[in-house]
Amino acid sequence: MEEGRRAHTAIVGWACTTLCLVSYAAAFSQGASLSACSDMMPRHLRVQLHSSSNNYVTVHTNMSFFFPGDKVPVTVRSTRDYMGFMLQARKVSNNEIAGTFIFLPPGSKLLTCFEDGDTVTHSDKSLKRNLSFVWKAPDQPIGDIKFFISIVQSYFVYWAKIESAVVAQGGQN
Repeated sequence: MEEGRRAHTAIVGWACTTLCLVSYAAAFSQGASLSACSDMMPRHLRVQLHSSSNNYVTVHTNMSFFFPGDKVPVTVRSTRDYMGFMLQARKVSNNEIAGTFIFLPPGSKLLTCFEDGDTVTHSDKSLKRNLSFVWKAPDQPIGDIKFFISIVQSYFVYWAKIESAVVAQGGQN
């Protein structure tokens, strides 16, 4: 009798663990969660952070400065495939998220961290490599910005907050 109870408990435990793992993994296959907004860190099980200085991803723009209201093209290039990402523009002065994304490639979607469309994340777990976006600066002055991207190569390996060069706000005194 005791042996049957142990077997039943083991099966129920295995089923619960499997269902929890599947639902947890499936949740992140459709984009980053809002809990990642401030630190841009994935919330996967047993995920391993890799040094952002030793990555294979670059984020850049062909503009060295912008004016309020400008549309800024942003390109993410990679030498390897990855599944997920989170992209934001942040003010250099205080690290606050700024502006909105107005053009997204397939396989991505807008996320509202602090205001509508201020963050972009993946919408599926298809493999990605080179992506292009357009970011719109707010109509009021915000100062210099940098773009930051976190990349998830797999459920267990990621790079956090890879940064672009500074994009200066034009017309400042």
